[in-house]
Amino acid sequence: MQNHAVPLIVNIIYSLKSGGLENGLVNIINRTPPDRYRHVIICLTEADDFVKRIQSPDVQVIELNKKPGHDFDMYWRLWKLLRALEPAVVHTRNLSTLELQLLACMCPGVKRVHGEHGRDMSDLDGSNRKYNILRKFMKRIVQQYIAVSRDLELWLEQVVEVPSAKVRQIYNGVDVERFSEPSDSELGAPPGYFHEDAIVIGTVGRLAEVKNQVSLLRAFAALLKLNVDYDDKLRLLLVGDGPMRETLQQESEALHLGDRVWFAGNRDDVPDFLHSMDIFTLPSLGEGVSNTILEAMATGLPIIATDVGGTPELVTDGENGLLVLVDDVQALTEGIEKLVSDRALRENMGNNSLERIRNSFNWQKTVEQYLSVYDKLLACHK
Repeated sequence: MQNHAVPLIVNIIYSLKSGGLENGLVNIINRTPPDRYRHVIICLTEADDFVKRIQSPDVQVIELNKKPGHDFDMYWRLWKLLRALEPAVVHTRNLSTLELQLLACMCPGVKRVHGEHGRDMSDLDGSNRKYNILRKFMKRIVQQYIAVSRDLELWLEQVVEVPSAKVRQIYNGVDVERFSEPSDSELGAPPGYFHEDAIVIGTVGRLAEVKNQVSLLRAFAALLKLNVDYDDKLRLLLVGDGPMRETLQQESEALHLGDRVWFAGNRDDVPDFLHSMDIFTLPSLGEGVSNTILEAMATGLPIIATDVGGTPELVTDGENGLLVLVDDVQALTEGIEKLVSDRALRENMGNNSLERIRNSFNWQKTVEQYLSVYDKLLACHK
């Protein structure tokens, strides 16, 4: 039975599916003391099996099944929901939900928080004029911003012109224990995919244009041509699913990569997949702070990633991985080849990744920082 004396946080997101933003939200909810704050998730569109990762049975997930474009009926239904739920705080995330702060503003006494977790293909650098007109208007409504990287924090202050006092930068955490040791589960790899001498280059994430896995396929194809021994030795592993899956599979076929590439789909046993990798790659066109990079670091992997968004805050070039230019297949190929050819370098960078995670990224610390934002807004320091 829910205790309605405990303040309610209504989290509004576009959808509850596999993704970094969604993973972060679920981790925060799972670690929030139930006697401190309650949570509801409202999805503008829909939720999938990702909802099963929520551990508390008292967390309500509501799907509004928004139609494309401006669905005015959805706004009306959301308004009625907010009035019925009587939240203490409405917390929206990313551009797709920002305008809904207006509805929260019309609910007496409700505090308003907006999170920036990264940008999409139509606004990779945050300079889209139309979007920034909306952002600059909404900064009058939003009472507190949370940015998941210093890059996003600076952008909010310098481009959107949000007063620095209204911006709090909070990194996501990572569950080190969950990723530190593999289990004995079977991954279900195709016959002959893993073998004793194989070096597995992998990535985890939504198969979407902004993640740019197509450049990884092309870099892998180029890598195979550099050394005849690589043809049998190297493997490429893509964990995740999304709208680009068919396109990426077609690209793999066109590059004649055959059974060297495994599209593993969405998986619940991501830690085991990370432990099967020797090198983790993330060739994104844009990022906030990548949960999958954090998880790969917690696994003790060296990282090769594009120098975008908050990624340089996680990966120091030459220390725990390599940073390469965005959408530069040659640079990505050269970076992977450098680690493939030097096992000692891979191990050293992997150890540095794990040490950085243990020193700087912790979910309990992240949760406490989020709850302190709510505490401050509600002026109820518990």
